[in-house]
Amino acid sequence: MTKNKVLLLLFILLLSIITNGIAQKKDHYPKNEFRGVWIATVVNIDWPKKSNDSVAKQKADYLQILDTYQKLNYNAVIVQIRSVGDAFYPSELAPWSRFLTGKEGKAPTPYYDALEWMIEEAHKRGFEFHAWLNPYRATFDLNKAQLSPNHDIFKYPQWMITYGGKMYYNPALPEVQNHLVKVVEEVVMKYDIDAIHFDDYFYPYKIKGEEFNDADSFKKYGNGMNLEDWRRNNVTTFVKSIHSAIKNHKPWVQFGISPFGVWRNKSMDPKGSDTQSGQTNYDDLYADPILWMQNKWIDYLLPQLYWSIDHKTASYAKLLKWWSENTNGVNLYMGNSTYKIKGDSDKKWNNIHEIPNQIDLTRSYANVQGNAFYSAKWFINTHQNVTQLLQNHQYKYPAIPLPVPNSKHIVIDTPVVNKIEIDSTNCTFTLQIPLNTKIRYVVVYGAKRDSKIDLQEASQIMKKYFVDPKATIINFSIPLSDVDKNKAFALTFIDFYGNESKETIIDLPKED
Repeated sequence: MTKNKVLLLLFILLLSIITNGIAQKKDHYPKNEFRGVWIATVVNIDWPKKSNDSVAKQKADYLQILDTYQKLNYNAVIVQIRSVGDAFYPSELAPWSRFLTGKEGKAPTPYYDALEWMIEEAHKRGFEFHAWLNPYRATFDLNKAQLSPNHDIFKYPQWMITYGGKMYYNPALPEVQNHLVKVVEEVVMKYDIDAIHFDDYFYPYKIKGEEFNDADSFKKYGNGMNLEDWRRNNVTTFVKSIHSAIKNHKPWVQFGISPFGVWRNKSMDPKGSDTQSGQTNYDDLYADPILWMQNKWIDYLLPQLYWSIDHKTASYAKLLKWWSENTNGVNLYMGNSTYKIKGDSDKKWNNIHEIPNQIDLTRSYANVQGNAFYSAKWFINTHQNVTQLLQNHQYKYPAIPLPVPNSKHIVIDTPVVNKIEIDSTNCTFTLQIPLNTKIRYVVVYGAKRDSKIDLQEASQIMKKYFVDPKATIINFSIPLSDVDKNKAFALTFIDFYGNESKETIIDLPKED
């Protein structure tokens, strides 16, 4: 091989390293970070894999999702529990989903409350559970024969608007808004969820040549506003009502929304982003996330930035910067599109480093505190070269989600250990239930022999243990295979608002 060829190969290798973002650098491991994954149930995108799967298979497949993302050190699942006027739980307000049982209105056989079970299994593994609802979409098509007689399109046909081959609840009607608030309240009151989550579907995306026929409602309720401002006001009123309903019942339950990634293009508004998006939140979906943040009607915002870093018309890098500069008093996370890896017309998605690089770029903004990924199936035995990168670098260590904004406070109680027992396989801790604090988790930290406990070091987080709200004592075990008994240990509490207590340093008993 000639000298010139060798030099050329070296140059190409160097260029590849720089381009792929794997040049030598110190990895950054934030201790507090949101790491979520959407589990879509509509038309069985992620789970259940088929609507006629047995309950046993449904459960096994769901646990596979949890176990996969637990190994990747994720800490939140965003599970779709209502997609088209249906429910993945027993409800007085909606029929059982056909995507769960194969027939709308039919309960699972053998019977189980799918939502209750999913929450319990998620919490056991240290995940937050965000209950994801599509409030306005009533059907996925116009085939009424597959719907239950108890579906709202039969009970309240006057609420519905047909558009784009689907049916939607009319966002303008006060009775629709009241009904949908009750849907959310039912979930909040009955289930031990960590958040209510809405995605990007407010008024439907515009379809050329079709009109969303709300003219009668506009005539009745328009109150002198123009059509666009009136529609935005309908969404704003609804968001505000949902926030109030949640906080009135359980103030620690978060309200998060994941809007489309572009608020407005700069061509429409000088405050908008440097993008050329065909549709936007403000102008087409009649949703105004900036206003929601300003008024603290949400706890977190999770814009869907489903483009590559250098996309020509909607760059992830540009939008990330824009949202970071326009956030206000809420937790801000970014939505990433794992479904595009090696499967998009934008060939930048063929680069296995695109998602890792997006995470690194996200972390470079101090007021952006994490990411969520759409959707769950794309890392279940797929794209293992990407997941390996995440395991080795970005998600090498666990992280703890952020506290609920505007609810940060000092956790008075610290862990009090009643007993530590060591046998041939486990180290078992028994703790007192605290008197003053409603506890969600116990976090175990471990430091090597030559290190001190440092609660800001993600590498020292060993495990997060869920505390059953009904428990009278806290009991958990660490496998001895994971424990060097000469290490320093510490325990902390995390309360229902996500606030962490001061640590209690633990000395393990010496082996006889």
